[in-house]
Amino acid sequence: DAKSITRAIIKNLKNILSDKRLEGASTITQQVAKNFLLTSEVSLKRKIKEAILAFRIERAYSKERIMELYLNQIYLGEGTYGIAAASLEYFDKAVSDLNYEEAALIAALPKAPSKYNPFKSVKRAKIRRNIVLKNLYENSYINKEEYKNLKEKEIKTKKRKKKIFEESHFYTEEVRRTISNNYGYDDLYKGGLSIRTPLNSDYQVEALKALRYGLEQYDRRHGWRGSITNIKSENWQENVNEFVPDKSLEWKIAKVVSIEKLSVKIELQNKKFGFIDFKNVGWVRKKSFDEFLKLNDIIYVKKIKGNKWNLKQLPEINGAIVVMDPFTGRVLAMSGGFSFKLSEFNRATQANRQPGSAFKPFVYAAALENGFTPSTLVLDAPFVMEQGEGLKTWKPENYGKMFYGPSTLRIGIEKSRNLMTVRVAQKIGFEKISKITKNFGIYNDIPELLSVSLGSAETTLIQLTNAYCTFVNGGKKVSPIFIDRIQDRRGKTIFNADKRKCLGCESISYLKNEVPTIQDDSEQIITTETAYQIISMMEGVVKRGTGRKLRNLNLPLAGKTGTTNKNMDAWFLGFTSKLVIGAYVGFDEPKSLGKYETGAKAALPIFKKFVKNVVKKREALPFKVPKNINLVVIDAETGLPPNAETKKIIYESFKSSDPFIEDLENLANKDTLGIRDSKSEKEIFKFY
Repeated sequence: DAKSITRAIIKNLKNILSDKRLEGASTITQQVAKNFLLTSEVSLKRKIKEAILAFRIERAYSKERIMELYLNQIYLGEGTYGIAAASLEYFDKAVSDLNYEEAALIAALPKAPSKYNPFKSVKRAKIRRNIVLKNLYENSYINKEEYKNLKEKEIKTKKRKKKIFEESHFYTEEVRRTISNNYGYDDLYKGGLSIRTPLNSDYQVEALKALRYGLEQYDRRHGWRGSITNIKSENWQENVNEFVPDKSLEWKIAKVVSIEKLSVKIELQNKKFGFIDFKNVGWVRKKSFDEFLKLNDIIYVKKIKGNKWNLKQLPEINGAIVVMDPFTGRVLAMSGGFSFKLSEFNRATQANRQPGSAFKPFVYAAALENGFTPSTLVLDAPFVMEQGEGLKTWKPENYGKMFYGPSTLRIGIEKSRNLMTVRVAQKIGFEKISKITKNFGIYNDIPELLSVSLGSAETTLIQLTNAYCTFVNGGKKVSPIFIDRIQDRRGKTIFNADKRKCLGCESISYLKNEVPTIQDDSEQIITTETAYQIISMMEGVVKRGTGRKLRNLNLPLAGKTGTTNKNMDAWFLGFTSKLVIGAYVGFDEPKSLGKYETGAKAALPIFKKFVKNVVKKREALPFKVPKNINLVVIDAETGLPPNAETKKIIYESFKSSDPFIEDLENLANKDTLGIRDSKSEKEIFKFY
């Protein structure tokens, strides 16, 4: 537009002299050229390039296409680029659902998005909107009556409701930290990056709820610790801002204004009143309110119904939860603590703690890769080892300090037997355990100590949860993914977490029946058969072992509890056929959780709460059995074929190459020895 450019040059000479902002004098085509292909540099050189590109774009595209590119790229305020984003931000609607006055307001924004922002300057925005409406009338898109009605309408915006915000702080902070480390401050805050994450908002909300539930349950078991503070002043509301809790907790701050034996009257910050019934505070373990509350005590409460409230206290204990897709490593939900507002330290990614018995499946996986079977007998008896001159002998013990004699490898996992695990580790050797832990991404380097087999070396929840993914996906290595893709302001992909290749995608047409093949080059750490054997053994943990509190969910689940020495940390790592969930509980300043606070008691309820609220029965599929696995009926205690004295039988998983299978084939045919095919478990049981 030569006329506009000439006018702008003359005006800019005046602007330079008066130190005012320079004009661009760009047509829409020139702006498309600048936004997609050039920088915002103010120079004659850029203007010449812009003009040349504008001519080329006009020859290549129609006016409609150029307009579409422009409308999808321009900045429209409130951090939005393009009219689709602006429509959601200002009206919480799709573009197709906008009416005339709403569409006119968005059309008014490109000139000066900040100046005409309807959230900040309603009057200016209305004047500018009405200019657009007048243009619609003058160009016969609306009639005179419609124009009169529309220009009188008040601006009604509806801020886009962000489904989760408070609940995802730990997750978004992890993403922010990663981007900052990899791309720097300027790209993160000024680069206009579009960052896509695997975060599942429903899972995230439920994960945080489950974590808080577990931590509060632990905290209640250990009683009331006292009120926040005590304020006698009538204007107490002004002095409690530092105690205001995380919004997502939905807790309020209240003051005790009167106390009866079985009821307490409270005043809230909004100066309304409510009551706490004694029947709702049984966890405090006191006989009446006056034993643990005083007048003017400041406390946390949560609404039950009407004017009835529940007493709350912030747990001293903390923990974390991680939810992952085992086939890709995508982190679908993650919370690194009870409240991001109270502590930004992420206990899922930053806290190095001992995993305890949650590490045992990796020792058993190494054993299964080196000649062991799930029915191999291992001695469960006292174990003593010299640690060197002047040092005490090492004497590991089982939980409960009992010994059970020869037991199958399966029982070792199901009952979490320490002495069996140590003997297995001693038999297969430290090198093989060290190698498998490196391959799984749990440790880079661990000390050559047998105690490592009992989970004495520190790791993080995210690393351990990621390692459990390998069992579910058939033995393949994955890495935790917090970011799926990053695009720059022009839409160019600068990072893509999915490295898989699509074979033949270029030549496939919708006119043909060909289906593209996605090539997965993930490293195979353990065999598919070993992975399934571990799954089967950990299903036993849920059915008969330390995780049996999950049985009443009636879902195909597997998992492993973890409790460290002196009950310093509690873990539960579990999974369905589609999700892997890791939960950890412990004090930030390490100390014992309490005599009976094991992984099954402190961490498993977090896993259970999440699965109960998220996993539907119709979606819970059984774990896939590999082709080279034989399911054989055996005596659950001896690991041998059943006989007349057998009390309990189970289906055990054996590899086709296992000596046990060869022995069975030598004894008789598969049908009579109970390998699952046409006979039901009941028929086989009758046979024996």
